Amino acid sequence: MFDRFNVRILPPVFAAFLLTACTFDQGIALSPSEPDTDKDGLPQVTQATFAQFQDIPIPGNAKMNMDRTLILGEKEAWIGRLVIDSRTPQVKLFDFFKHRMSQFGWQEITSVRSATSVLSYSKDNRIMTIQIQSHRFIGTQVNITMSPKGAPTPPPVTNASFPNDTLTKSDKTVINPASLRPVEVR
Repeated sequence: MFDRFNVRILPPVFAAFLLTACTFDQGIALSPSEPDTDKDGLPQVTQATFAQFQDIPIPGNAKMNMDRTLILGEKEAWIGRLVIDSRTPQVKLFDFFKHRMSQFGWQEITSVRSATSVLSYSKDNRIMTIQIQSHRFIGTQVNITMSPKGAPTPPPVTNASFPNDTLTKSDKTVINPASLRPVEVR
């Protein structure tokens, strides 16, 4: 009984899954310049493009994951998270970014090749981190996080001398913290 149930139910469920997976990269047009519906009155479907990302290399056959992408700004001043789904193996995408980023003027900070590979780059006033991870159903997912570079922190102050400090080195008493005992307050 259980086997006949699986034979009849699983093929339609699998077919529905495939149809859903084939359309995961499409979105609804939200731009005011585009019509909300097509000639039949159905929602207008558009393909996400990478045209606005001219400062980073985009691998061929990549699809933007609109559900996970969040971009602020445009052209070479954007920040946020760009998520790319690709059928290209993780190893090849790692090599692609490792070799192509310098062609776009990015300087490598660090790179780690692992189950989730990470590459970090710097350019002008921005820092970019690329995470590349294999996924069973979508192939490889690339998370590109772009953020503004923080201001450098000043070095810590050590042995600071104060303007009214008239003691000489021999007059100063050095206290060993290990010799201190807790004080009981009553």
